[in-house]
Amino acid sequence: MPSWQSYLVHPFLRLYVKRKLARAVSPLAARAAFNNPMPAPKGARFAPETIAGLAGEWAQSDQTGGGTMLYLHGGGYFACSPLTHRSITGAYAIRGLRVFTPDYRLAPGHPFPAALEDALAVYRAMLARFPGGFAVGGDSAGGGLAVAMLLAAKAEGLPMPACLVLFSPWTDLAGTGASITANAARESLLFGPRLTEAAEIYLAGADPKNPLASPLYGDLAGLPPMLIQVGAPEILLDDSTRLAEWARAAGVDVELTVWENLPHVWQVSQAFLPESRSALDQAAEFARARLAQMPVSA
Repeated sequence: MPSWQSYLVHPFLRLYVKRKLARAVSPLAARAAFNNPMPAPKGARFAPETIAGLAGEWAQSDQTGGGTMLYLHGGGYFACSPLTHRSITGAYAIRGLRVFTPDYRLAPGHPFPAALEDALAVYRAMLARFPGGFAVGGDSAGGGLAVAMLLAAKAEGLPMPACLVLFSPWTDLAGTGASITANAARESLLFGPRLTEAAEIYLAGADPKNPLASPLYGDLAGLPPMLIQVGAPEILLDDSTRLAEWARAAGVDVELTVWENLPHVWQVSQAFLPESRSALDQAAEFARARLAQMPVSA
């Protein structure tokens, strides 16, 4: 049963985020609505580092020891940063994972494939640094970017990570999911027309069904085990459910959990929503278990 807190978060998001998106002349005009960080959990520590020439930061804690994760933040490819997602990366840290989040380039100054190039460069460097394996995670645009990054890595013949953990991934920039219309009234955070505009800003004329921008259209065979979490009221619900369906059809081990009465990337609200903490518990446990199954390097 949904918590009482989950019934409060929707009107708050509609008032302070979705309404701003709807009134803005473009997604960029509402960028500030996405750049307000949620509080990181107590016990998490953050340290800057540059990997593959890309600035970013590590999240860790005294509990760190359950493995490493490369995390790609969301924000529609035009907003957010490692700082805005400390509530998630810090939550992973206090659950035993050491997490690196790169500050990849954003549109419109750096449209597709800049974010992909940055993510792939960091991924290559992480493979060299952690030959025993690591997990990959991401939310929203960062979730789609994580899948696209692995499609590009597979094309290069690079090893796959231990697993892929995705929160409401944006996998179809062509916007063909039926939930974009069906859940328009239920969605409390994203505004459909701005989503289309954000895709156009990022793509800058590229094909929206290019698998390296919209990984839903890629060959998913050979990708690592996935955990996908998504909220039932989201307009991006079908971006998750179709990814799960098509990945399973390609032989990928997929665990999909659809959460009732929860907004887009509710995991950021770990200080307020009990479902956020439960979702992060599930995600960290999934990652730690897959990391423990990785063969020990010689």
